[in-house]
This record gives sequence, structure tokens and C-alpha cells, in this order.
Amino acid sequence: MGQPPVAVLFDLDGTLVDSAPDLARAANRVLADHGRPPVDYARLRAVVSKGGRAMLAVSFPDFDEAAREALLPVFLRYYGEGLADESVIFDGVDSLLAALDARGVRWGIVTNKPEGLARGVVEGFGWRTRCAVLVGGDTLATRKPDPGTLLHACAQLGIAPGDALYVGDDLRDIEAARAAGMPSVAALWGYREDGDDPHRWGADRVAAHASEVLEWLP
Repeated sequence: MGQPPVAVLFDLDGTLVDSAPDLARAANRVLADHGRPPVDYARLRAVVSKGGRAMLAVSFPDFDEAAREALLPVFLRYYGEGLADESVIFDGVDSLLAALDARGVRWGIVTNKPEGLARGVVEGFGWRTRCAVLVGGDTLATRKPDPGTLLHACAQLGIAPGDALYVGDDLRDIEAARAAGMPSVAALWGYREDGDDPHRWGADRVAAHASEVLEWLP
């Protein structure tokens, strides 16, 4: 990376917030509606960063794509009823965000989670007045790995993409940042399936702990 970034953008699930418990609860409620037993938590947790559709694919592997798509609104409604009941902030994230605030470095969130749900999570953790920009998966017509939401966030902040840093725990995060011309950090503390190797995603940096992000800031 060249000049230190003037803003830091984050993915949400698996990067700032460990939302797997609440998301898994929602998936298992959908399973219960269909008379099915809960799915092993570790299997659901591994795909959280890939979104609700991936979680439903794990939960209903015998359903075709159209049938699982029909379950998505119910899954999201159940999740929306308890956005931060069991979710927690990842270790080091509180200190990282406090350090950004103290240094006057603006930070925001670009997620594929629907914007309304993402705002609920932000409210739940008391970040509403601190988060400089929030872009959800339905804010625009496109979502990551398309770079549009990252570019939109930069436009909202009035900065060039190259002046921001994007931190995410999924390949799509790094692909979106690269397409936007934005430096990126792959977060190793997030969710991954067996075989996923963040060191091969092409991120500018790889961080094992949230505190390491500060190393690349002014």
C-alpha cells in the first residue's frame, strides 16, 4: 500500500461482528418450521460471510435454488427479530474503532447484508453516530464482489477509492476492493470454509487480529 488511508471501510459479518449465533438461530427456526432438526453450528458458521443463501444451502441441501430462495424472506425476518441477541464484537474491534475515532480517521461499513438489517446491528452496538457511512447489499442494484458499493461509500465520504482501506473476511471483499482500486486487508479472524486460504486472495495485507489494522494507519 502507498499513502496511509484517510478512511477505513469494513465488512460487517465476520469482520466487525460475530453474528453467527443469531444467524444460525434464524436458520434453525426455518428448519423447525419444516419439521427438521437443527444443523450443526460449525457448518453454518463456516458460511456466514457468504450470506443467507449460503446458510440456507447448508440447511436445505435437498431443495433447489428456487425453493431455497422462497425461504430467504422468512430467514431474514427471523434474524431481524434478534439482530444482536447473541452476536458479539470480535476481539480487538472495540479498541480498533476507538483508535480510529481518536485519530480522526473516519470509518464505515460496506456489507452484503440488507441495509435495514445492517442498520439494526449498528444501532444494537451503539455505532450509529460513529459510523460515517453504511452501504448494504440492497442499497444499490449490485453488491460485492461488484465494486459499486465500495465506490458508492467513497463518494458519500468525498474521497477517492485509493484513499480508503477495506477490511473483510471473504474472497468477495478482496475482489470488490481490487476492482474498486482500493487497498485491502484480509481478516483471518472471520468465517471460512475448509480449503479457503485468505493468503491466496490477493489482498494487500493479511491480518490475524483486528489490532494489526492500525499498523497501516497514520
